[in-house]
Amino acid sequence: MIASLVGTREVLSPDDAAMIKGFLINKFRGNPRLFDDGVSAIESRTGWPCLGVVRWLRSPALLPAEDAVSLQTPHAPMQGSLKIVAPMFSRIANFDDADPLRMQPGVEFDWVPPGKPIPRDADLIVLFGTKSTLGDLSFLRQQGWDHDILAHARAGGRVLGICGSAPGLGLLDVHTVMTKAKQVQPVTAECAHTGLPINGYEIHAGDTEGADTERPFAIVGGRPDGATSTCGRVQGTYLHGAFAADAFRAAWLERAGGEIDSNAFAYDAAVDRALDELADEVSAAVDIDALFKLAAPSAAMIRHA
Repeated sequence: MIASLVGTREVLSPDDAAMIKGFLINKFRGNPRLFDDGVSAIESRTGWPCLGVVRWLRSPALLPAEDAVSLQTPHAPMQGSLKIVAPMFSRIANFDDADPLRMQPGVEFDWVPPGKPIPRDADLIVLFGTKSTLGDLSFLRQQGWDHDILAHARAGGRVLGICGSAPGLGLLDVHTVMTKAKQVQPVTAECAHTGLPINGYEIHAGDTEGADTERPFAIVGGRPDGATSTCGRVQGTYLHGAFAADAFRAAWLERAGGEIDSNAFAYDAAVDRALDELADEVSAAVDIDALFKLAAPSAAMIRHA
């Protein structure tokens, strides 16, 4: 940290260095007081004041990740009665749909990286959304995952696809017509099977029709969403964020063969606690008043405006 900050100061031009008003240290492991001499060394060599040293916290791991880079970090899957896997598409989007499943007690969830086959012992394969449906459908086939998924389905395994529209794997009797208007909105829905409430959102351009849409995944604002195969083991939906609903998630996982305690985990409450812990820790470690002063417009800026 000392070398990084002092080195940055050394290579900056005087004009650029003058724009920096302070520094923060994040994810510090151990007792921050043990780094007091380090802070003093940075301040004396750079001329910048330290605005805080924030400890490494566990709570942000429960928050939705900012981008797909987080998927590259290996996570030890929880052990459970239901094994869920998800192929890691090259342009995966809305991957925080996986968070409630990944953190659910009783579920073993794991990402399948490129170059690896989909495990044959998976109970459920989830195909999450992507920024490029056609591109990642081609990517899926390049990886040989199409054969794995079809073999999984033929053997009686379950498959769920979230969003996406293209000539696909043929597991659902549906077709999609792309439209000019793109649906981007939060929605209130209910599970078509149980009637349990779901809050989520839609981001898609297209309308899906076909025989399997007569068995929808959910009812969104009074209209059916998604489709279910005649055997009931293959489903598709446009609904993102559905698994944040605790009662729906537990019931859906139980139908998939899991032994789920519906009271064991409350996803929204866990996120709220993580946000509270993060806010408390950061506000205690950071000179908030100094940050507000830096953010306030200067008199010179006001006169110029």
